[in-house]
Amino acid sequence: MEAYEIFKDLAIIIISAKLLGLAAKKLKAPQVVGQIAAGLLIGPSLLGLVDNSEFIGVLAEIGVVLLMFSAGLETNLKELVKTGPVALTIACAGVIVPLVMGWALYGCFFGFAPWGSDEFFRGVFIGTIMTATSVSITVQTLRELGHLKGKVGTIIVSSAIIDDVLGIILLTFVIGFKSSEAKPVDVVIKTLLFIVFSFAVGFAIYLLFKVLDKRFFHHRMIPIFGLALCFTMAYCAEKLFGIADITGAYVAGIILCNLRDAEYIAGKMDISSYMLFGPVFFASIGLKTNFDGFTVQLLWFSLAFALVAMAAKVIGCGLMAKVWRFSNKDALKCGVGMMTRGEVALIVAQKGLSVGMVEPKYFTSVILLILLSSVASPIILKLLYKGEDKPDHQLPEGADIDETEIVDI
Repeated sequence: MEAYEIFKDLAIIIISAKLLGLAAKKLKAPQVVGQIAAGLLIGPSLLGLVDNSEFIGVLAEIGVVLLMFSAGLETNLKELVKTGPVALTIACAGVIVPLVMGWALYGCFFGFAPWGSDEFFRGVFIGTIMTATSVSITVQTLRELGHLKGKVGTIIVSSAIIDDVLGIILLTFVIGFKSSEAKPVDVVIKTLLFIVFSFAVGFAIYLLFKVLDKRFFHHRMIPIFGLALCFTMAYCAEKLFGIADITGAYVAGIILCNLRDAEYIAGKMDISSYMLFGPVFFASIGLKTNFDGFTVQLLWFSLAFALVAMAAKVIGCGLMAKVWRFSNKDALKCGVGMMTRGEVALIVAQKGLSVGMVEPKYFTSVILLILLSSVASPIILKLLYKGEDKPDHQLPEGADIDETEIVDI
C-alpha cells in the first residue's frame, strides 16, 4: 500500500464518521452509533472504500488509549475509592456469569464434553471471550450524556477496569490448563507488581506534576507531559506487566485527576480525539466486521452468542448492583454499561486462535457481538438516562457548538 493512500482512507473515515455521527444525533441516538455504522458502511463488508489496514489499527489503538486517559482524568478519585468494593464485586459477577453462560451455550449447540477434552476447553474459552468488557464506548456515551462523573458512571468505569484485569488472569488460567508452557501464577504476580508499580511511581509522578502545575498553571507543557505519561504507562502496562495498555492509560489519568489542571489536560486530549483518533477508533469497529463464510448454523450460533453475552453482563452486573441496594434502574444501567465488547474481546479471541483453543470461524461471532453490543449499549443507556439531571461539568451557555462537540465526540 502506497503511503499517500492512507490520506484518502483517513479523509473518508473522518467525513463519513462525522456525517453519520451527526445523523445519529438528529435521530436522538449517541454519535458513536453513527461512527460505528460509518465504519461498517465504508468497510470491506459493504462499499469497500476503506480497508482495515495495520496503520488504521494503530490509530484506533491510540484513540482508545487517549479515550481511557481522558476517562481517568475525569474520574472522581474519592468516589472511586469509596466505590472500590462495589466495583470489585460487580466486576467479579461480570466475569463469572458470562463464563458459565458461554460454556453452557457452546454445550447446547455442540454438546457437553467431559472435563479435560479439547471440546470442553473450547466451550470454556467461548465463555472466556464473553467475560471481556470494553468500556470505551460506554465512557464516550456517558460523557456525551453528561453522566460520566456520576456515581453509576464511576462504578461502571471502575468495574470495567477491574474486569479487564480479571479477564486477562482468567485467559491465562484457561490456557494454562490446556498448555503446560503457560504459568498462570506469573500473570497473578505481574498483576500485583503492576498495582505496586502504579502506587509507587504514580505517587512520585503526582508530586512532580503538582509542582509543575503550581508553577506553570494552564501552560501547554502540562498536557504535553501528561500525554507522555499516558503513553508511558500504556507501554509499561502492556510490555512489562502483561496488562492491557488501556488500563495503563486509565491509571495515568487517575494519577493526574486531582491536579488543578486536570480539566485543562482533558480538554487538550479531547481536541486530538475529536479531530482524528476518536472517529478512527469507533469506525474501526465497523471496518473489522466481515460476514464472509457464514453458514446457517454459524449464523444461529453467532446470534445466540451475541445475545447471551450481552444478557450475561446485564444479569451478572445488574444483580450484584442490586445486592448493593441500587435501584432497579441504576442496576440496569450498570449491567448495560458493562455489556459492550471491543478490543479486549478481539485480543482474547485472537489469543485463542493462536494457541488453538478455538477455530477461526468463531472470530466472526465475536465481531458480531462487538458490533451489536457497541450499538445497543449507547442507545439503551440514553433511554435509561432520559430526563435525569446531568452531574458532569457543562460548558457555559452560549458556547460555540463546535466546542461542545469537542467534548462530545
